[in-house]
Amino acid sequence: QVQLVESGGGSVQSRGSLRLSCAHSIYTYGRYCMAWFRQAPGKEREGVATIDTDGSTSYADSVKGRFTISQDNAKNTLYLQMNSLKPEDTAMYYCAAAYDYCSGSPIMPRDFGYWGQGTQVTVSS
Repeated sequence: QVQLVESGGGSVQSRGSLRLSCAHSIYTYGRYCMAWFRQAPGKEREGVATIDTDGSTSYADSVKGRFTISQDNAKNTLYLQMNSLKPEDTAMYYCAAAYDYCSGSPIMPRDFGYWGQGTQVTVSS
């Protein structure tokens, strides 16, 4: 059974930084795509970034240049480094995975079958 557990969320001021982690049990010796999503109250779930088997990444336009997705397969952990945070980045952040190629932009929730429970990020102005 695949498990994804996020951590690292919290409250920061605008222009601050946070690093989210996702400990997972994804089999990383085959084809896969892992992603970060976020969902603010009253809004749809938004794809933030993806990374695939060979380390190729993609980002939503809203976070390009500020967020970096990375992975450490020796530790079975996915990361999201978030810099220059803005109040509009406030949301619940979710880790997701699929045994398939990443499909590019936009990053769609329907392409992922495994989800974590989320970690809250709150950015104050």
